Amino acid sequence: MANRIHITTAIIYSNGPPHVGHAYEMLATDAFARFQRRKLGPANVTFLTGTDEHGDKNKRAADAIGLHPKAFADKISALFRQGWAGLDISYDIFVRTTDPVHEAFVQKMLARTYKSGDIYFKDYEGLYCVGCERFYTEKELLPGNICPVHNRPVELIKEGNYFLKLEKYHEAIRRNIEKNPDFIRPERYRNEALRMLDEPLDDLCISRPKARLDWGITLPFDDKYVTYVWYDALWAYMSELPNTDDASLKEILPVTQHFIGKDILKTHAVYWPAMLLAVGLPIYHHLNVHGFMNFGGARLSKSSGNIQDPVAYQQTVGPDALRFFILREFTYGLDGDFSEERVIDRYNSDLANDLGNLTSRVLSMAARYFQGAITAAPGGSTEPLDVALAETFASIPARIAPLVEDLAFNRALEAIWQALDAANKYIVTTSPFTLARDPAKLPRVAQILANLVEGLRVVADTLEPFMPVASKKILGLLDVDEKLARAPFGDGIQPGHRVNPTTPLFPRIDKKART
Repeated sequence: MANRIHITTAIIYSNGPPHVGHAYEMLATDAFARFQRRKLGPANVTFLTGTDEHGDKNKRAADAIGLHPKAFADKISALFRQGWAGLDISYDIFVRTTDPVHEAFVQKMLARTYKSGDIYFKDYEGLYCVGCERFYTEKELLPGNICPVHNRPVELIKEGNYFLKLEKYHEAIRRNIEKNPDFIRPERYRNEALRMLDEPLDDLCISRPKARLDWGITLPFDDKYVTYVWYDALWAYMSELPNTDDASLKEILPVTQHFIGKDILKTHAVYWPAMLLAVGLPIYHHLNVHGFMNFGGARLSKSSGNIQDPVAYQQTVGPDALRFFILREFTYGLDGDFSEERVIDRYNSDLANDLGNLTSRVLSMAARYFQGAITAAPGGSTEPLDVALAETFASIPARIAPLVEDLAFNRALEAIWQALDAANKYIVTTSPFTLARDPAKLPRVAQILANLVEGLRVVADTLEPFMPVASKKILGLLDVDEKLARAPFGDGIQPGHRVNPTTPLFPRIDKKART
């Protein structure tokens, strides 16, 4: 199974529409999935996302506008699908936790765990956060019993419930983290997870009485209860795969990569492994944890009221501009600050000036001097400037591959932009527009343009995981198909090829006109 990979985002709460904080996770995961498809082939990659539609939070949001929870979930889930379509998210499976196949799978896992003796009933009193859909201990809360995620008081709830034995799997969970140093990435979150395991674990409450909450999946062994929304949602990573028998799950889990936000580290680093072990399944391969997206220093979230609509941004500057800003500006794992001003600055400097202008200049010269025809072999010169440029472009795929594998999307894009910078400097140094005034020097101009056109082809190809729309546009201008796009530098565009007339890729945005 080394050539197979299963990639998931968190299953997103459907208590409100998508915002750019959600887009951060989706775009990073999408770039990783697109890269893996190029490496392993589309048939060997699954990318799963979806909406988490049960639980207190979703029911209260539905009640607030007078809708049945399912009708409300239908509406919100559709908004997420529309939003991700606008951002060109390339998921293969979209799970809704109200899907009958998912509900049946969750009940199957509940029944197995209960039969094994790892689920039991007891009376319980605890501090509950509706926003997190979980109970907290006092030591996990801020002073005054304030939720550390939502910054508001938790509720004291006393009731009888069913519990999953977490402490039973404490040592197995810890050993897995210690034995696999890159199991949780980046390392700061591995260390945080280990600190969570420094003390005995409280067993996990995995039910809610229907007398208090009837919006959920009914327990197969007690119809007066529904299951805890996190127990429900975590199984969504597996529930709608083509094969969910034990043999198939034992193959897919060891190649599963979860992408999540740091606020749900405990549910994925502690609860989810225990749930898997309780039914005899292996723990997944990687937990990739990103930081928060902030807006003016405050975390972007529905509860804070400072949400920013990713659909509006992609309609204004295009989906690739939003993709580029998030992946280039943020270091995966750390918090980052989002602002419209910074988006436009990145757009104008990196996209309009660097990538857009280079493409326009090269194709314009090809049209002006050679009617769009390539008449020299790229990389066929021994001129030191040509050799240096060829080496720069030829090295891009090998340079960015380990960076993407390590989730360093910003550094991968930086490497591509270093090549663009080299190409722009090459134009200044070689001055083809000056040389072209002398007909005797047109062969040299032809060689310069062949090198640049081939370099643009490599850039467009390597940009595909990060900026699929722009990649497709540039390859279209170069009149290059997918097979030719993937060729190493020097083996792609050859003499006799003809490129198309240029069109504006990234027209500059006037910041003053938007104020």
